[in-house]
Amino acid sequence: MKTIGILGAGAWGTALAMAAHRAGLQVTLQAFEADVADDINTHHENSTYLPGAKLDPSIVATVSIEQAVQADAVILVSPAQFLRQTCEAAKAHWVQGTPAIICAKGIEQGSYKLLSEVVEESLGDLAPRAILSGPTFAIEVAHERPTALTLACTDEALGQRLSKALSSRCFRTYYSADVIGAQLGGAVKNVMAIACGIIEGRGMGDNARAALITRGLAEISRMGAVLGADEHTLMGLSGLGDLSLTCSAMQSRNFSLGVALGQGQSLASILQERKSVTEGVYTAAAVTELARRLQVDMPICLAVDAILNLGADLDSIIDGLLRRPLNVE
Repeated sequence: MKTIGILGAGAWGTALAMAAHRAGLQVTLQAFEADVADDINTHHENSTYLPGAKLDPSIVATVSIEQAVQADAVILVSPAQFLRQTCEAAKAHWVQGTPAIICAKGIEQGSYKLLSEVVEESLGDLAPRAILSGPTFAIEVAHERPTALTLACTDEALGQRLSKALSSRCFRTYYSADVIGAQLGGAVKNVMAIACGIIEGRGMGDNARAALITRGLAEISRMGAVLGADEHTLMGLSGLGDLSLTCSAMQSRNFSLGVALGQGQSLASILQERKSVTEGVYTAAAVTELARRLQVDMPICLAVDAILNLGADLDSIIDGLLRRPLNVE
């Protein structure tokens, strides 16, 4: 591999451009806003989505999906709810056999499908699929701080090749064959992070947050068992690792949104102030409906969805969770 295209120049897409450059790849980064592409090409910075991170001048930004997908592999970083639209726009220009590396995290609303299924439906047999997921803050990757992720692919030879191509001294990717587990952990942890943020905003303490992370992992594991995920994946980087990071720091958009909710701000006012997408807001409804369909008990996800989308009273929801019957762990 020598070249890589990236669809989506938000904070994570921009950080991945730097990681790919450090791995020795020539990077073409596609932005959906012309001013973002101009900023990257002219000032070598994405001041809109990742301010303070200088980019290598060799990274080329473009608004053209067609230009970006002419590469040895393509990274998909569009927000989860826009991924199908992005793939449909790219399909006419996609070169047969070019791998699609899915880096968005979520479950599609309406279809309630994992993103690998969305890409399969959108691109068909054009693109073999891989998942790149794990505990990552974009600014730390951009500043070359040590980071470890899971790269999941059912084709082991391709997965190992992609993992090797993207890895560098401070950006380490570990191969897994479990594409379901790698996606599920990354999607549902965003919902759990909102819940943990609410606990922080309400001043309920670290004990409560630790308990919620643990019980949240149990919910993810129950869903994983039904969908066919490997339980070891959910204990790894793309499961427990991602969950623990996202549920513990204000750098997390989902955690910080939960904090604001816990402090009494409305969801509409929080989202109005943000340019970047907070994936957990949209995943909450999708994972809750998926849990209903699969008859998986996910009370924390249900609670977050009720707060975000059904107008439920926050204190009543918290009280309801605390009154749930005690079960064997």
